[in-house]
Amino acid sequence: MNIIQKPIITEKMNQLGDKLSRYGFIVSNKANKIQIKQAVEELYDVEVIAVNTMNYGGKTKARSTKAGYITGRTSAFKKAIITIAEGQSIDFYSNI
Repeated sequence: MNIIQKPIITEKMNQLGDKLSRYGFIVSNKANKIQIKQAVEELYDVEVIAVNTMNYGGKTKARSTKAGYITGRTSAFKKAIITIAEGQSIDFYSNI
């Protein structure tokens, strides 16, 4: 199972990473905290202290077009905030 789908790279998450050693990831909806912790430790070679998760439900979106009113739904996802040991960091830009 592919647990970590992608990192969250925003200004807010970069500030949390610098100040509090916290990093955000979009993870599989079926992954639990233990699996997320093991996946991050293997992938980035860091010591994970805490894992906080949030489930986001999909939103209903609508737009008006020439063909009429189109409604749809965004996909649901799970977000994990990882706290790593002090003095360690994760560099997302090293593989580019």
